[in-house]
Amino acid sequence: MAKPSYPTGVENHGGSLRIWFIYQGVRVRENLGVPDTPKNRKTAGELRSSVCFAIKMGNFNYASQFPESQNLKKFGVEKKEITVSELAEKWLDLKRIEMSSNGFVGYESIVKNMVPRIGGDRFISSVNREDLLIIRKELLTGWKVPKKGHKPSKGRTVPTVNNYMTTISGMFSFAVASGYTAENPFNGISALTRSRPDPDPLSRDEFLRLLDSCKHTQIRNIWALAVYTGIRHGELVSLAWEDIDLKAGTMMIRRNHTLTKEFTLPKTEAGTDRIINLIQPAIDVLKSQAELTRLGKQYQVEVKLREYGRTDVHPCTFVFNPQIASRNGRAGHHYAVGSINQSW
Repeated sequence: MAKPSYPTGVENHGGSLRIWFIYQGVRVRENLGVPDTPKNRKTAGELRSSVCFAIKMGNFNYASQFPESQNLKKFGVEKKEITVSELAEKWLDLKRIEMSSNGFVGYESIVKNMVPRIGGDRFISSVNREDLLIIRKELLTGWKVPKKGHKPSKGRTVPTVNNYMTTISGMFSFAVASGYTAENPFNGISALTRSRPDPDPLSRDEFLRLLDSCKHTQIRNIWALAVYTGIRHGELVSLAWEDIDLKAGTMMIRRNHTLTKEFTLPKTEAGTDRIINLIQPAIDVLKSQAELTRLGKQYQVEVKLREYGRTDVHPCTFVFNPQIASRNGRAGHHYAVGSINQSW
């Protein structure tokens, strides 16, 4: 088996990649902390080239490029203070490869909301616990001096506020681990407690009335199957006839559709497909729906895998096709998650 080829200045170190270059007349090495793959070797080579070019041009900032490097002490380089906005940008850029696009949009939205409240131009070392407690209070109560002609902002729910605080606390934990600041100001701030409302499921009478109110057979079948199986909205709109075996009475959940309009793997802890054993009413619903869409067109659907940048293709004849119920002729070949919410 041929040995892997490495770009100049790139080498394997314990299964991970590192680069070497000459700085101030000294040969130094920096671990990148990424696995040794062909794609990462190429990226590491490009990084090494950019570092060498910056050194040659005299504008290389060691602390900015490698903030966690042990070599900073060797060259007497002090870690630069960074602002809340700079920290947020670095953190989000690294988070992007850890999660789905749908999950990342949620993080991005929280950061966009919280950074101006904390102060984007502030150095992170200046943020203290009192600042954060005041921000939490404003988020919860909506207290804010309104502009002339505007009403005060409405407060957010306890779960939402806790989510905001936990997310930004993670960003500051990253800052501590990276050496940008000595302490996480969120330490010691406990989550707000909340009372859980009692479950309020549909009664049998309400369920029958719901189905009677549906004007189209397909819409009635959507909600009937949703109740009989308990699957998520994103899984419901992703369902294909290729996933269903009516003879065996089973349905395989292989995909989820997100608010960012992407197909992803289902949200299961094991990361595998989920099989649902159908009760007879669910089978009857699918038999009714089969008359509408079973012989429809098959589409090749790109599904994002959990590993960053990897995808798979699923052949899908969608169980629920909005084109058969649409009157404007602009419907796609599967429902969006938002349209199911609107239908409810």
